[in-house]
Amino acid sequence: MNDKVKGFLYGVATSVTFGLIPLFTLPLMQKGMASDSILFYRFLVATLALGTMLLIKRESFQIAWRDVPILVFLSIFYTASSLFLLYGYEVMGAGVATTLHFTYPVFVTLLMGLIFHERASWITWTAILLAVGGVAKLSLQGEGMTLDPIGVVIVLFSAVGYASYIIAVNKSRIRDMHSRKLAFYVFVFTTVIFALKNGIDGGPQPLPDAISWVNVVLLAVAPTVISNITLLLAVRYIGGTTTSILGALEPVTAVAIGALVFGEVFTWGEAVGIALILTAVVLLILSQRIRDEITTILKRIRPRHA
Repeated sequence: MNDKVKGFLYGVATSVTFGLIPLFTLPLMQKGMASDSILFYRFLVATLALGTMLLIKRESFQIAWRDVPILVFLSIFYTASSLFLLYGYEVMGAGVATTLHFTYPVFVTLLMGLIFHERASWITWTAILLAVGGVAKLSLQGEGMTLDPIGVVIVLFSAVGYASYIIAVNKSRIRDMHSRKLAFYVFVFTTVIFALKNGIDGGPQPLPDAISWVNVVLLAVAPTVISNITLLLAVRYIGGTTTSILGALEPVTAVAIGALVFGEVFTWGEAVGIALILTAVVLLILSQRIRDEITTILKRIRPRHA
């Protein structure tokens, strides 16, 4: 299996596992848990799980001191993305906020061009537009497009934060650090940030019962540990732009869970949204073949000079 295929598989795995977040967070929120408390427990348990995994596999925890600032910045980007998105949900509709957040592939592409002078092809931009359109179709079901200016800025900060996280992983010197170790230290610093934030607000809420603990553990393992490790591997193999576009599969998973687990109605609008996203993914997978075919056609129709 070549690296590109591995990268696509890791990218899809990232999106599918990350899309499981509603399955574990909704039961916690229904029991009165605040977002900050849920995020604190999520990253605390994820840190413990990854630390245990490293111990079992007898992998070194050692890092260079010069890597610490990069890991701190990665944690800040990751935390900012989570917090700003939640704040966006509080001031505008969840569908609008989700759609704005999923503009992060645009920011990844723009920042890669501005900072690293990497130009995206027309196929990549087409895939981005299709993916964002698909997410909008999935997220705006039954919602009016009412935009709160402050909310828009807040959620766009979330998108920029996540885009910055992907780019920093892709372009920093820790790109080649083992994915488990990298994710572990990002989670360590993220947990510290959420602990400080909860401390300001009086501390995290206690988990109400055993089922809540089960949900926290599952939240920490599937859409946190697994999704972040596969994200890091996807970025390593296929780069930040392609990985970010594959992220549009996350709301597809969420819609599927809503229909299959929570009994939500699956609409034609959602079907159109999924079709747009899958078209974007197929474009990415076949991008090289499409470019080769277009090049071949242009050579055939180009007039020959004597």
